[in-house]
Amino acid sequence: MPKHILIIGPTCSGKSEWAENLASKLHDKVIYVATAIENPADFQWQTRIKKHRDRRPPDWKTLSVPYNLTEVINTTRSPFCLLIDSIGSWVANKLDENDEDWDQTVIELLKCVKKTPVNLIFVAEETGWGVVPAYPLGRLFRDRLGSLVSKLGTRVDTTYLVIGGHVINLSVLGQKIQSN
Repeated sequence: MPKHILIIGPTCSGKSEWAENLASKLHDKVIYVATAIENPADFQWQTRIKKHRDRRPPDWKTLSVPYNLTEVINTTRSPFCLLIDSIGSWVANKLDENDEDWDQTVIELLKCVKKTPVNLIFVAEETGWGVVPAYPLGRLFRDRLGSLVSKLGTRVDTTYLVIGGHVINLSVLGQKIQSN
């Protein structure tokens, strides 16, 4: 049985490092699925991406997948483990989808997660712990990401929260909400 893992937490909390650690332990063959869109004009963004790249083992394959995440999950076969970093970037890349298309995108993602024969590790940001964004696009992002993370969390085997320098296994301490 494949293992499906979700790792959530705030910015710079260590989510990606924890995911990389788990991927290394789970499998020899890891495909790192980078959902961020590179912007060579943004030095700070490029520095973040480089930091992630430099930390990964050289034998890991990296795919840049800003949009077609379900296609990659559907076409990958064992013996690979997919480390998808991050769901927040993927959601941001798809904010131009109308509500109906977005709902279909989520349904397709959840279906492919359920049926995939490979190990999956998702990294996702938690954005809803602060103030409500003052602008519509910020609220749309926060709401779509929060809803998707909630749905993924009820469908994976294990969910970890990385916060304050600690990793908490929510699957052991918590209870899944069955209404999603």
